[in-house]
Amino acid sequence: MSTEQAPLSIDVTLPREDVALVTVKGFLDVDTGTELHHHLANQMHHGRRHLLLDLSAVPFMDSSGINIILKAYKETRRVEGSVRLIDPAPAVQRILDLTGVSLTVPSAKSLDEALAETGDATDRQ
Repeated sequence: MSTEQAPLSIDVTLPREDVALVTVKGFLDVDTGTELHHHLANQMHHGRRHLLLDLSAVPFMDSSGINIILKAYKETRRVEGSVRLIDPAPAVQRILDLTGVSLTVPSAKSLDEALAETGDATDRQ
């Protein structure tokens, strides 16, 4: 039985000029979290105010992942942006619910739903 975890894979696409879709695959923990943090900071540096994090292929996330999500939320709020999670895997959703993160950072079932909600947030500002 192997105790090796899936390596983290991060793919960034731009569905709109001010929106970055960050698709994360693999374990998000203390060993891999720095990579995600760098990707999110890079997108913010390049003017993306809205970050959509697709966590559907993340089977495990520890407190490092939670901290990265909350830090990104805080940073996007400073520039009147937003963070939305897309379809977190069940184990990840449980962690988000237990820690209260799901009360602060909204989730969407799909990219289209997240984009529509991001559009609504942009329209209100």
